[in-house]
Amino acid sequence: MLPVPTFGYEPETKTHVGAVCLFTINLHNDSLTRQSNAKLELNYTFRNQMIIESEWNYFSKKEKWYSDGVLHVSYYPDFYYGIGPNSNSSGELLFSTNRLKGDVGLYRNVVKKLFLGGGIRYYRYSNVASDERIDFGELSDAENLGVKASLFKDTRNNLLNATDGVYALMDVEHNFSALNYWKLGIDLRKYFSNNKGFSLSTRLFNSFILNTPTFYDYNILGGDDFVRGYFYGRYRDKHLSTLQTEIRTPHIFRFGMAVIGGISSLYNAPSMLFDTIRPNYGLGLRYLVDKNDKINLRLDYVIGSPGNSGFYISFGESF
Repeated sequence: MLPVPTFGYEPETKTHVGAVCLFTINLHNDSLTRQSNAKLELNYTFRNQMIIESEWNYFSKKEKWYSDGVLHVSYYPDFYYGIGPNSNSSGELLFSTNRLKGDVGLYRNVVKKLFLGGGIRYYRYSNVASDERIDFGELSDAENLGVKASLFKDTRNNLLNATDGVYALMDVEHNFSALNYWKLGIDLRKYFSNNKGFSLSTRLFNSFILNTPTFYDYNILGGDDFVRGYFYGRYRDKHLSTLQTEIRTPHIFRFGMAVIGGISSLYNAPSMLFDTIRPNYGLGLRYLVDKNDKINLRLDYVIGSPGNSGFYISFGESF
C-alpha cells in the first residue's frame, strides 16, 4: 500500500492534483497466481472537476477466480460537439453533470487462463446544466443498467506493465435503458520482448452498438485508455475500431522511452469503416517508480489529426 499525493495531466482535465492509495496485492505467494492491484484516488482538476474513483484487478488463489471493477463519482464540466466522426468544433458547448458509474465483473478460470463470466455496468448522469441557452435534447439526464457476458484469455506477465503474453476478450452487453440496446466488444492485445529489454505492445480494439444508445454511451475516439492524441468526447458514434502500437526501450538509470502510433475509425454503419481514418503518433518518457512491481510514471505527447494533440501524465501503461 502506497498513499501518496498525486498529479497528472490529460486534455480532458488539464492539470489535476489529489491523493491516491496504490495497492499491490499478493496474498497467496505461489507461482500460479499473478499479482493483483487496486487504486483509490481523489482528484481536483484545473477545469473545476472533482473525481473520486476506485479500481481493482484481483486474482484468487491459483487464479481460479478473477474480479475487476471501477467505481466512479464526479462533478464534471465537459464539452459537447455532437455525434459523428466529422463533428464541427464550432459547435463546442460547455456543460456540466454529476456522474455515478459502476462496472463490476466476476470470472471463472475454466482452463489454462481462459476466463468465463459476466458483470454489471451502471451509470447515471444527473443535474445536466449549461450557462448557454440551448435545447438540451440528447444532453438530458440519463440512467442505464447493462448486464454483460465475457470470455477472455489473459496470459500477461504484468497487468500494469505487460511485456509478454496475450489478452483476448469478447463481451456482449444488453443495456436496459429506455432505448434498450446491445454492445459487442472485442479487445485483442499481444506483447513481445527481447533479451535486451525492448518490448512491443499492440492492441486491436472494436466496439459495436446495435440500435441507438443514450448519448453518454456512444463510442468515443480519444482518451488515455484508447486513442491518445484526441480529446475524449471530441468524436462520438456507434462503432469504433482502433489499432494501437507502442515500442518501449529498456530503462537506463530508471528512464525509458516509448514510440506510439496507431490508426482508428469511428463510424455509424459497417459500410463506413474506411470513410474517416484518423492516425495518431507520438513519443513518451518512462520513469520506473517501483523496481519490484515494474510500475512506470508515464509522460506521453501524442498528435492526432486534424489539429488534435494530447499530453498525458499517469501511472502504469495505457494498455
